Parts: sequence; C-alpha cells; structure tokens
Amino acid sequence: MGFAIVAYLVLAVSGGSILLLRQQHSSRPRWLRPFHILVGLTMLGLVLLLLAIGIVGTLGHYGSLGHSTHLWAGLAVVDLVFISAWSATQISLKHPWARPLHVGTNLVLLIAFVLVSLTGWSAVQKYLPG
Repeated sequence: MGFAIVAYLVLAVSGGSILLLRQQHSSRPRWLRPFHILVGLTMLGLVLLLLAIGIVGTLGHYGSLGHSTHLWAGLAVVDLVFISAWSATQISLKHPWARPLHVGTNLVLLIAFVLVSLTGWSAVQKYLPG
C-alpha cells in the first residue's frame, strides 16, 4: 500500500507541475508527461495487485468477502484509479470534459486512499496473531 501512496504523491507533484506550467503558458520538460503516465500505470498495477492480494488473503482466511468496510474502501480506490486512467486517455483526444474529470477524480482518490488506509489497519490486525 505504501508504494501506491508514494506513486499517488509523485503523480500529484508531477500532475501539479503539468497544470502549473499549462496555466503559465510555459513549455514543460519533454520527460514530464511520459513520466506522469508511467507512474500512473505503475499505480494502476499496484492497486490491482493489492486488490488481488486482499481478495485471495480474505478468501483464504475467512472463506468469503465482506468482513469489513475495507473491502468497500478498496473497491472505491480501484474504481477511482480506473476512472482516472480512463479520463487521462481522453485528455489527449481533446475532450474538454476529460481534464476536469481526471483532476477531480484524483482529488476524491486522496480521500479514498485515506479511508482505505484507515480501514486497512483494522483489517490487517485481524490477520496478525494475537
């Protein structure tokens, strides 16, 4: 989870830089956009990996899903990451609604990451020997 949050923070900084340079009508470094996309794809992969680990671990331990709010918080993160990734692909197609959707989704994703982190702490405690 830590790597996904670090990726999110790197994306926030690189995306904020892209936005700031766009607003100042300045040219951006050629590496910035590809870097932002690469880190975004990495975060997408990490979130999917975390989803798989969570589902397999929960099914293996309990035999079913839905034992905590962590599942719903995690699914919200997965959905938001997919919406963000999809809207990012629409930006390059010159859809005027795509950039605000991408940025807004990522702001909501911050809240979802906080919730999944908080609920994850209690979920992980169930697995630890006590």
